[in-house]
This record gives sequence, C-alpha cells and structure tokens, in this order.
Amino acid sequence: MIDSYKAVYTAGESEIIEKKSRFIATVEPICSEEEAIAMIEKMRKKHWDATHNCFAYVVGERNEVQRCSDDGEPSGTAGKPMLDVLLAQGIHNVVVVVTRYFGGTLLGTGGLVRAYTKATVEGLVASVVIEKKAGKRIRIVTDYNGVGKLQYITCQMQITVLDTSYTDSVTMDLLVTKDQITKLQEEVTEATSGKCKLEFLESRYFAQVGQEVLLFDEILDEE
Repeated sequence: MIDSYKAVYTAGESEIIEKKSRFIATVEPICSEEEAIAMIEKMRKKHWDATHNCFAYVVGERNEVQRCSDDGEPSGTAGKPMLDVLLAQGIHNVVVVVTRYFGGTLLGTGGLVRAYTKATVEGLVASVVIEKKAGKRIRIVTDYNGVGKLQYITCQMQITVLDTSYTDSVTMDLLVTKDQITKLQEEVTEATSGKCKLEFLESRYFAQVGQEVLLFDEILDEE
C-alpha cells in the first residue's frame, strides 16, 4: 500500500492540429493490462482509417506494468514521449491512445515528439485526474460534551467526516490519512480527557472531487 497516487477518474478526449496532421488523444482509466489492450483495440477499430494509433499505458500502484508503441512512427517519437508524460505527471492505471491522421507534411522526429507529447498532455487536461489517498476509517464514540471538541479537531486537521449519528451517545465515522492517525489520537484523548472510544476499521483509498468524497472498493493490506 502506498500513501497516495494520481489516477484518472473520468475519461477524456482532445485534439490538436500540427501542420495539418490531426492528433486525437483518448484517455481512459483502467484496472489491468487486459483492459488497456481492449481499449487500444477499440480505438483501432474506431479509427481504422487513421495513419497511426500510438499508445502508452501504466498499470499498478507502483507502475508495475509499463507499455508503449509507436505504431509505425519513427522509433521513440510517439509511444515513449506519451509514456514519459504519464510517468512525469505520476498518473497510474491509465491508457492513452493518440490517433494521427497525416496531413501531408512531415514533422520530423523532433516535431513528432512534441506533437505526441502535447496531445497526451491535452488529453489528460480533458480528463478528470484525482489523487487517491490511503486512509483508515476510524469510529469515535463520545458523549455530548465531547461533540464540539471533536468537530473542532476534525475541522482544524481537515479530516473527512463520513457520518455522524446521535443516540444516547454520539458516533462519528472519520476517514483519516496515515500521517494524521497518531496526532488525531493524541488530540482526541487530550480534548476529551480520555472519555471517548476509538475503533479502527478498514483501510481503503479515497479521493475528493469538489465537495464529494469518493470511497473506492479495494480494502488495503497494512504494511
């Protein structure tokens, strides 16, 4: 488990023109190499009449799988620059296909590298990229005297509150990043004089898009 990584949440598409050649970048999130291959084949069928359908993809939290293809362009002028963009921006589990319709003017090796790089960047700009953070769900049970103190602490530490229930006591479900856990324990214990119960639940990745908190299905192993 790594603390955080970037991933594509919503697919995107963008097009640039370089010396009358069209470069169409299509970006999609993936979970496996099989999904990447399927997407590439889909784009080849969609753009069957294109001059080239170059691609790059990375799979895994630590980019365990990295592949790219120039698809007939001069070696190193398309797939590798596209892959370099993904690695430089730190985006994981993503595939990019850049489709080229030749416009009649040769771009040269430098021009091709710049075009495929720019197309990939624009494709990512057209997508929604999120930062997935490893967090632990923590449940705190306290009496009503401690509610205001807990609300103050979570606000100050910018901790995500998933839910709050009020019965004969107050239960707060929090999503806490790894680096916040120790400080939260200390702050809560001191603020309530130890009169609260902390229950450590599952660890999972989460992300924030605007005001919405996204919880992802995978349950993380502790390291």
